[in-house]
Amino acid sequence: MDDAIVPGRLSVPSLSALAAFEAAARHSSFTRAAEELNLTQGAVSRQVAHLEEVLGVSLFERVKKRVSLTVAGAAYAAEVRDGLSRLAAATVSAMAFRGAAGVLNLAILPTFGTRWLIPRLPRFTEAHPGITINFATKLVPFDFTREPLDAAVHFGDPVWPGARLHRLMGEEIVPVASPALVARFGLSEPADMLKAPLLQQSTRPRAWANWLEEQGLPPQRALMGPRFEQFAMVSQAAVAGLGLAIVPRFLVEEELRSGALVIPVERSLIGREGYYLVYPEEKASLPTVAAFRDWLLAECAPSA
Repeated sequence: MDDAIVPGRLSVPSLSALAAFEAAARHSSFTRAAEELNLTQGAVSRQVAHLEEVLGVSLFERVKKRVSLTVAGAAYAAEVRDGLSRLAAATVSAMAFRGAAGVLNLAILPTFGTRWLIPRLPRFTEAHPGITINFATKLVPFDFTREPLDAAVHFGDPVWPGARLHRLMGEEIVPVASPALVARFGLSEPADMLKAPLLQQSTRPRAWANWLEEQGLPPQRALMGPRFEQFAMVSQAAVAGLGLAIVPRFLVEEELRSGALVIPVERSLIGREGYYLVYPEEKASLPTVAAFRDWLLAECAPSA
């Protein structure tokens, strides 16, 4: 039987052939791929050559001792890399079932996860000791069919095609700054906010504009200022005195209690968007998803 083909209804290249191709594509070298896979350079070359024969296309351009991906090779390498990664993740998840009730692969927003969700998780693990939760960070919506994830915590509107959404909570947005910055710029009125640098959060580009407009102030400076990817970075920049941040109050409660941050002007903004638990329709009946959904909704209930 040819080592590069798996017999069946659809002929699919073997994992060894795909792994050899992916490594050679990543390194642009058969020699380095062979070193990584503990094979000979000739074995990698033969795997790739037979893969090209099966596919009927050239995957590499060979010039003397150098190789580079063709257009077809580059496109195929991206798909193969994604497929191998998904297979590896599925294998790890399957292995995690040993002695466990199940595994939940969960995407979280980083600051929401570290500041709100993870401190509460001991209550979930106490109630469901057999469920293991694996975490991934996702800042924007994604395609569940292309990611090895069972559920996600999403902020925004309740829109996610092919998925169920459960509203968890809204948020109160407040301006915060270090006491030193408040004193330096004399921040005591809404209009004073325009004196200081405005720290930006990249996934909330209109946050400052919305707050300024709510106070009847011109939003021209709303997008001017250092930009950060996560709320945790924005809040730490505010603690360091780099500028004013506008953040959900519940994400900076610790800094407000300690005095590292203060709210110079008690003018909050209640956003129309919210936090949602999201999961694909076909995973609604999974015991792990159902257990986490019920626990999380109870945690977010007003009396929780």
